Amino acid sequence: MRVIIQPDYAKMSEWTAYYIASRINRFKPSAGKPFVLGLPTGSSPLGTYKKLIELHQQGRLSFDHVITFNMDEYIGIPKSHPESYYSFMWNNFFNHIDIPKKNIHMLDGNAPDLEAECALYEQAIQDFGGIELFLGGIGPDGHLAFNEPFSSLRSKTRVKTLATDTIIANSRFFGNDLNLVPKTTLTVGIQTIMSAREVVVVVSGHSKARAVRHAIEEPINHVWTISILQTHPKGMIVCDEDATDELKHGTYKYFKYIEKDNLDPETLI
Repeated sequence: MRVIIQPDYAKMSEWTAYYIASRINRFKPSAGKPFVLGLPTGSSPLGTYKKLIELHQQGRLSFDHVITFNMDEYIGIPKSHPESYYSFMWNNFFNHIDIPKKNIHMLDGNAPDLEAECALYEQAIQDFGGIELFLGGIGPDGHLAFNEPFSSLRSKTRVKTLATDTIIANSRFFGNDLNLVPKTTLTVGIQTIMSAREVVVVVSGHSKARAVRHAIEEPINHVWTISILQTHPKGMIVCDEDATDELKHGTYKYFKYIEKDNLDPETLI
């Protein structure tokens, strides 16, 4: 596992965006060989999306031959709802880049058959040859996508009931009214994410420091689903200083030292 430690959220986001851009540009995607990118929602990736948009506007990055698959969606709220993840992605990312609409794949939380929707989503990922890079974020309890604590580490795309802590955390987007927060979602599974050829997880803030410790220093277990990243051959955490607060001093120094020549985003592209 690689761990890139940046001073703050802005620098963490910039580095991650430049890294994704470098991976896409080096891949040289085409109509016959698209780059397949997995994407999250939430506050963690917003800075990364902003920087990716800037790189596109500067002419340094095109999404013309990029295929995207999003991680999750609420069940039961319309796409037009301001807090649907469909709205989130279009408002914060897709509307600002040159990605063709046909290349965007998102779970439908209002599908008449939710299990069939999940199976079709998994099949679509396979039809495109699998995901090249999956970008993710985590919650304070270490959940990856909506794979809450105690999720199967071999799970695939499915219906998932949200934990109370997640409902409380997400209530800030629903006027702090817990009753308005959807209680179930569609989410890619842990195995779906881990099948990607590379997984990059962005983490910021002291509130997620315990999850970072479990991800890096503690044994793999289904209580902290992010810990499965330890098994990925190309797993990476990009975090800010505050998110490292619970790491052992030796662990912190180790990653700061071995990545010391890789921290300038401009050297990536």
